[in-house]
Amino acid sequence: MTASAEVPAKPQPASQPAAPSGPRKDIQGLRALAVALVVLFHLWPGKISGGYIGVDVFLVISGYLITAHLLKKPPRTGHDLWKFWARRLRRLLPAALVVLAVTAVAVRLVAPSTLWAEISKQIIASAIYVQNWALAAGSVNYMESDAMESPVQHFWSLSVEEQFYLVWPLLILAVAWVVARRRSRAGAGRDPEAENLANIRLARTVIGAVVVISLAFSIWFTAIEPASAYFITPTRIWELAAGGFIATFATMSARNPNSRVGVVLSWAGIAAVFAAAYWYTSATPFPGVAALLPVAGTAVVILAGSDHPLSPTGFLKHGPIQWLGDVSYSVYLWHWPLIALLPYVSNGSLGMLDKAVILVATFVLAGLSKVHVEDRFRFAKPHAPLRQSYQFAAIGMIAVVLLGSLQWTEAEVRKEAAEQELAAVEDKKTPCLGAAALVKGPPECEVDPDGKVVPEPELAKTDKADINEEKCFPEGRYDKKLSCSFGSGDTEIALVGNSHARHWLPALRELADEKGWTIDTYIISKCTATDAKQQFDTEKKSQDCYEWGQWAQEQTKGDKYDLVITSERQSAPIVGHSLADSGPAAVEGYESYLKEWAKAGTNVLAIKDPTYPGIDVPECVAKNPENQTACSGSSQDWKVHSDPLIQAVKNIDRKNINHTSFDDLVCAPDRCRGVNGGVITYFDSSHLSATYVETMAPYMAKTFEKALQR
Repeated sequence: MTASAEVPAKPQPASQPAAPSGPRKDIQGLRALAVALVVLFHLWPGKISGGYIGVDVFLVISGYLITAHLLKKPPRTGHDLWKFWARRLRRLLPAALVVLAVTAVAVRLVAPSTLWAEISKQIIASAIYVQNWALAAGSVNYMESDAMESPVQHFWSLSVEEQFYLVWPLLILAVAWVVARRRSRAGAGRDPEAENLANIRLARTVIGAVVVISLAFSIWFTAIEPASAYFITPTRIWELAAGGFIATFATMSARNPNSRVGVVLSWAGIAAVFAAAYWYTSATPFPGVAALLPVAGTAVVILAGSDHPLSPTGFLKHGPIQWLGDVSYSVYLWHWPLIALLPYVSNGSLGMLDKAVILVATFVLAGLSKVHVEDRFRFAKPHAPLRQSYQFAAIGMIAVVLLGSLQWTEAEVRKEAAEQELAAVEDKKTPCLGAAALVKGPPECEVDPDGKVVPEPELAKTDKADINEEKCFPEGRYDKKLSCSFGSGDTEIALVGNSHARHWLPALRELADEKGWTIDTYIISKCTATDAKQQFDTEKKSQDCYEWGQWAQEQTKGDKYDLVITSERQSAPIVGHSLADSGPAAVEGYESYLKEWAKAGTNVLAIKDPTYPGIDVPECVAKNPENQTACSGSSQDWKVHSDPLIQAVKNIDRKNINHTSFDDLVCAPDRCRGVNGGVITYFDSSHLSATYVETMAPYMAKTFEKALQR
């Protein structure tokens, strides 16, 4: 993505790569194509659903150029390594750090305070080039599926590249050392050309092995954990290494500038890239096998190296395209923060005018940063000591990390203050707090659209049922069968379901302490307890989820519990169906599951998943602190969805299988609000906040007591 593109000076033997001497217009054109695909995908994902493969084009180009550079003059000493890394720092860091700093300030100015802590952590991770690992660590957190896309998440690919640049010259140095040692043992005299050929041949073998091993791992890991596989370095290194592998060969044009085969192959490579961009979607398991198409396509274009008028270069060499290739790094850096943050200024989704503004602003900023940042810092001053590059890099990275840390600290301070304020409000036992306002209604409890709210939005974002995540609620690991217990009373209740069962736990724990109940949890993320197998991103997860449901039923059926409470949201499709048309199959799966509970004499109460807004409520309240009505909607507008679990209960009509709804404690008859009785109702766009559910507890008690008497 960032190394200088160069072209061969004269024909070379097939076994020897061409000596570089000047900009390669085909590679600059590929860069322009790659960044165009990425930007268009981010702006119009429905039009070019696989445009994300532009990143893979960049990776192959970077691997090729860096390897060609290293093979031309292999590092042989520590000083050589320090010089290489210094050049990389001067080339990459200035523009990246400027974008990160500007983004950090912009986030503080325009983004809601609920996002400051998370974005600041990602800014820090991006500044030290571990953003890909940070994103991989959070990629299976389904409870956070409604979280915004970070304005710096695109730094994941730059992190992969930097990690590659750190390790790759060590590999080439090792190759050069082995070759020198072999020649010394063989008594060969100093022959730079022969030594260079030996370096290239051994490098070809070693790099080929890296490609094979990393590709095999990428295919395997993408099949079992595609969310994490998308980001981590081991699944991506083969793409950079593929570029490095072709750098060990001379281009076809170097051997025969008029090669028609090179023209055909170049067009075939371009076609492969476009095919991936248009055929692939967000559902395509990636990278793995699917990445072979854009990677191979890019590699073929580079290896052909055709400058023939009938080749793609005949089109790609035009000035505007070459300019876009020149500024592609800065375009990539600037476009995504603009896309992620502009909606907070325009108060909504991006329209055509917004997208036009983003495109213009991206090109203007890219042009300015290319001239005044990239080019200005790219080359060291004559006779400047090497340490200056590292000092500059360290100062810049520390400055951005401190900027991110300050924002993170501010967010944490605000959160701590919100916790103290919430504790004070709860101690006062305000008569119209939370659900009580809906139960009592006006005039006793009037709606105050600009009143004080608890918890503050920063705290509401994390206001979930207080359980041990690792021991009680496995995130995305359906092979883990976990159960936790709360309370120690004689009346035993089981809570079964996914995160939409978990959000009832604060009320159940409150009542358990008051009435002497024991609550055992059998809860998991996203997966539902049903006989219908759900479609996840791997077959293993689908099977593990199904087996978890069978285990949960086996643990709870019969008279093991006085009452089994179950509640879920169907957010994954049934196998063989899309999510939109999974309804009948989901109902059928629940019917079968409930009948097994009924047959064993299990006392079951299903709670309807409550109405939800579909917007991030804490974020909305943070943006509209004096106009909470902006976070409200009519009961018809909010998502009063058909709950297949409740429909199944009605269909089987068994005495010991019953259902209830607490929608009247969440919404008024004609209005649903993000804030009820001064309490933020949801911690995201669909899960009830723990504080609000606690205020519901007194009004839920009779329903549970009645169910226990059946």
